[in-house]
Amino acid sequence: MKAIRRFTVRSVLPAPLRQLEQLVLNLRWSWHHETLDLFRAVDPDLWETVGHDPVRLLGEVSPERLSLLAVDRRFLRRLQDAAEELNEYLTAPHWYQDLDDAPEAIAYFSPEYGITAALPQYSGGLGILAGDHLKTASDLGVPLIGVGLLYRHGYFSQSLSPDGWQLERYPTFDPNGLPLTLLRDAAGVPVRVTIGLPQGRDLHAQVWLAQVGRVPQLLLDSDVEDNDQAARDVTDRLYGGGGDHRLLQEMLLGIGGVRAIRAYCRISGHPAPEVFHTNEGHAGFLGLERIRELVSESGLTFDEALEAARAGTVFTTHTPVPAGIDRFPRELIHKYFGGVNEEPDVPVDRVLALGAEDYADGDRTVFNMAVMGMRLAQRVNGVSRLHGEVSREMFGGLWGGFDTAEVPVGSITNGVHAGTWVAREVLDLAAREVPDVVESSRGWERVRNVPENEMWRVRRTLRERLVRDARRRLRESWRQRGASGAELSWVAEALDPDVLTIGFARRVPSYKRLTLMMRDPERLRALLLHPERPVQIVIAGKAHPADEGGKRLIQDIVRFADQEDVRHRIVFLPDYDMDLGRSLTQGCDVWMNNPLRPLEACGTSGMKAALNGGLNLSIRDGWWDEWFDGQNGWAIPSADGLAAPDRRDEIEAGALYELIEDHVSVMFYDRDPAGLPRRWLEMVKHTIVTLGPKVLASRMVRDYVLDLYAPAATSGRAMAADGYAGARALSAWKQKIIKAWPGVAVEHVETSGEESPHVGSNLPVRVVADLGGLDQGDVAVEIAYGRVDDSDALIDPAYLELTGGEPVENGLLRYVGEVPLARSGAFGYSVRVVPSHPMLSGRAEMGLVALPPAPHGMTNGDLR
Repeated sequence: MKAIRRFTVRSVLPAPLRQLEQLVLNLRWSWHHETLDLFRAVDPDLWETVGHDPVRLLGEVSPERLSLLAVDRRFLRRLQDAAEELNEYLTAPHWYQDLDDAPEAIAYFSPEYGITAALPQYSGGLGILAGDHLKTASDLGVPLIGVGLLYRHGYFSQSLSPDGWQLERYPTFDPNGLPLTLLRDAAGVPVRVTIGLPQGRDLHAQVWLAQVGRVPQLLLDSDVEDNDQAARDVTDRLYGGGGDHRLLQEMLLGIGGVRAIRAYCRISGHPAPEVFHTNEGHAGFLGLERIRELVSESGLTFDEALEAARAGTVFTTHTPVPAGIDRFPRELIHKYFGGVNEEPDVPVDRVLALGAEDYADGDRTVFNMAVMGMRLAQRVNGVSRLHGEVSREMFGGLWGGFDTAEVPVGSITNGVHAGTWVAREVLDLAAREVPDVVESSRGWERVRNVPENEMWRVRRTLRERLVRDARRRLRESWRQRGASGAELSWVAEALDPDVLTIGFARRVPSYKRLTLMMRDPERLRALLLHPERPVQIVIAGKAHPADEGGKRLIQDIVRFADQEDVRHRIVFLPDYDMDLGRSLTQGCDVWMNNPLRPLEACGTSGMKAALNGGLNLSIRDGWWDEWFDGQNGWAIPSADGLAAPDRRDEIEAGALYELIEDHVSVMFYDRDPAGLPRRWLEMVKHTIVTLGPKVLASRMVRDYVLDLYAPAATSGRAMAADGYAGARALSAWKQKIIKAWPGVAVEHVETSGEESPHVGSNLPVRVVADLGGLDQGDVAVEIAYGRVDDSDALIDPAYLELTGGEPVENGLLRYVGEVPLARSGAFGYSVRVVPSHPMLSGRAEMGLVALPPAPHGMTNGDLR
């Protein structure tokens, strides 16, 4: 008989052990090895049984064992030391506390978080990145508040059918069995946030609090008795359900998340956020809630509130493909934000306008969450340099009239949290040989002095651990698929701790090309079974439950790996999660990644492998395009200019085989008389030295603070000063500009000087412009100049603002300037008029530009 309800009964800890609960409820244990050692000491056998989950450990440890520990002086001393060390970590000043004028608090919104496998609220890279962001913010002392949803069934657990087809199971998680506490008010009553729904219904949610080091994380949960069944199911599973369900999740995350923050700050005394960071478009509705607050509480108009809200908002896009963006039918938005449910302060027509694809090639029938997120944020970034370029191209229509390079979408390349992903053996070796790297992330060059034999010993240890873990998982998977114990004796010999080990693990959309390695099965087989230089490959990954194509790719790879002659050299491990990801990135010698360029926004698994002494073998996409230097791994040549997908895959697969056979494996098995692969280890050292400082999440979070959070806080304060005088003034000014802009024009451009000017001279330029009734201070008249290509397009132009503004006739104004001719060769210029205001984030913010009606020729002294 199955239970109709599942819940967790927690042990009552003896008084001397009460600090254990404090340690368990702060998720810092997930990246703090000494605390994990303490939990292991509670009951070493049970610790393994519960999968290193301290909440389950305390729930299942026997009263007799707790009684023994309560009088164990050695254990109690360790417990006291751990509690004191945690308290010092939480209260001591860190990097952020030395900054001037930094935001008092930042709210960070994400639909998923990968903090620890014991809190399974993530599906892939977006969540893992969000978890690393919170942990690193804690380490640096950044006053972040994380906001997300609590999914009762998480994403899904993956297993395989006998014929290798992905099967999904959605386990139920009892929040009381997770490292969470319920947010309660001063009277002890659980906090509720409420969102209005059509037909007079409401969506209620309670708020769970996770403590991620110094960072509070608020998780909203709609499974409460106040809701009907449909509303209770809103937070049932991550990325589940259809349009209405997904929209309700995103409304709860954005709108409910802001309301949860307000409640948390009132209760805890935490400073209110000055900056709101939207991690992908799922949380974009938070901007609407902030506008509603400003209109109803501060008396602003919608447009004034929009300026005030967006000044302090950062939006990060994580997808380089339009298909990866949430789009809803406009009718669905009208259903939930219009009619009787319409907020007078946030009219539905204004909501629809924010998410409208009202630009060339846009789909007028949809509401685009990323587009809304960008319109509600003054600062937008991608997650690698290449992804920034792709995003400027993809979203350029929002800033029509400006060249792609000027589209105001920047980039901050992702990073990874070393404490979470770097093996303890690597950290111990570094602490012994190069302590500066561990303690202050300095002295990376000294890694070159680490003894090769010590480095090789650690790498062998990690590879052997991966082999043991893979065998255990492989045996469990085959048993789930129906194999008997007698059929599984071969598993004990699967993989070899002395064989070159390649890892490949990620989500399984088609563009990540899980099966590219199988393009020529016989060539792959020859690599795996090479008599002198064998290769073994460990593979993991989940396909979205609705992605039949992705499931077929998994089935193809599983069927190949099931073959008797290769199954000891290539394995697919189901149920890819943080624990398996850690095992793979620590234990593999090579991390392989072969997406369709440029469809990988960043990717961080290869960063984790690099910090553990692994080498990357990857298409130059995402972060690898940015930081590959020719000596820190291998770049798979890309045929991304080819239109035929099959031909492209054939070429890139051939290059992959050649690299593994002629370069990677040759270097790995080239040993000196001491049995050490010297050239390989030199490349490992170079990888750590050159990539270590770059791939750390501490670098990433510092970049966010200095480049985005601090400027956003400054802008937000300027808008809010003197009763939001800045927001009111900027809004009025923008309305004036928008109304007058159709009359702004460049009427005439001329130059004087030599017909063939020389390097080092200046080119005088005069421009006559019609400002359409605007004041001179409302605009900037600029010259863009520089090299030109064969089509006369300017290449990386420089800009010069012209001066003057002298009246000529009929209200026209003349501007003048001199263009420096600093280089020889093909040279050109153009002119433009753009809005100019000190509170704008840049020239392109409003997407308005006036250009000359046609290119000017070389006659009469004009220079093209």
